[in-house]
Amino acid sequence: MLDKLIQIEAHFKQLEEQLADPEIITDQKRYAKTNKEYQGLRNIVDTFYTYRDVLSNLETSREMLADPEMKEMAQEEIQILEATQAEMEEQIKVMLIPKDPEDERDVIFEIRAGTGGDEASIFVGDLYRMYGKYFDSQGWKTEVLNANEGSSGGFSKLQLEVSGVDVFGKLKFESGAHRVQRVPQTESQGRVHTSAATVVVMPKLEMEDVDIKKSDLKVDTFRSSGAGGQHVNKTESGVRFTHLPTGAVAESTDGRSQIKNREIAIQRLYQKIYESQKAAYESDVASKRRSLVGSGDRSDKIRTYNYPQNRVTDHRINLTLYSLDKIIEGAIDEILEALQVAENAEKMKGDS
Repeated sequence: MLDKLIQIEAHFKQLEEQLADPEIITDQKRYAKTNKEYQGLRNIVDTFYTYRDVLSNLETSREMLADPEMKEMAQEEIQILEATQAEMEEQIKVMLIPKDPEDERDVIFEIRAGTGGDEASIFVGDLYRMYGKYFDSQGWKTEVLNANEGSSGGFSKLQLEVSGVDVFGKLKFESGAHRVQRVPQTESQGRVHTSAATVVVMPKLEMEDVDIKKSDLKVDTFRSSGAGGQHVNKTESGVRFTHLPTGAVAESTDGRSQIKNREIAIQRLYQKIYESQKAAYESDVASKRRSLVGSGDRSDKIRTYNYPQNRVTDHRINLTLYSLDKIIEGAIDEILEALQVAENAEKMKGDS
């Protein structure tokens, strides 16, 4: 375990040096990616430093046992430090569980009204406020991509882009049907109604996800035609790329040189393949959306928010908290951490 922690610390320091490199600082995309990885390792490195201090103090206390005057105090110290060591080792084991590569991704976050009419749309608005406050507490950035307002308040559908550190890793458990039980504003008899909203969290596809191998490319050069004078007609400056696995074709005759046309054509090919992958991804999102949220019916739920009892229950891990008033204001950390612990326990079972 120590060897693994030392490797992580070395990589952390390497990333720290890269963040001070002017070449990386001037490349916004590269800097953002490096900083994201750096911030993602900070927690485990800080824990490692604390753990290392515990081991050092433990060694000092054991040396003190040889001194009769210090023996009793050293024994007490050792007892406390050994308990801290054992506790920290369990914590580090969990932190060293391999992450899903997609955990670091930004997400497309969607909330839709399910069954329950106007009350369901109002509930979407409440969930949006709850998640928005949680996003702010994490220092994440949000952008509203699409918002359809409900006829009596709230929203029938909301789609956001959320970006930051470990966004998908923390939010991936939120996909599913969320059920609310309360007296609606429109209810004159004071009766408790049940309605639902569905949440979908999908990792966002980025341009750098496009992987094109040189061996998969066929390159043709040809003479350009049309306006441009003698140079265009007499030299083979036109370039055409064919991506053999997908059949995508992109060419350029825009530049005066073959080198420039190669650059333009390859960018066009990347864009074509990216758009094709994105379309396939969005189709997959739609399919996964249906599987993640089920029908959006009240009975098909992952979590219940019960206002009369100030109760929130996550049905997947049988967790019940009587603090709905705080949770609906964005204090969802306890629920997300419990879900993460449950997933880690499953992963550790699989490794054993």
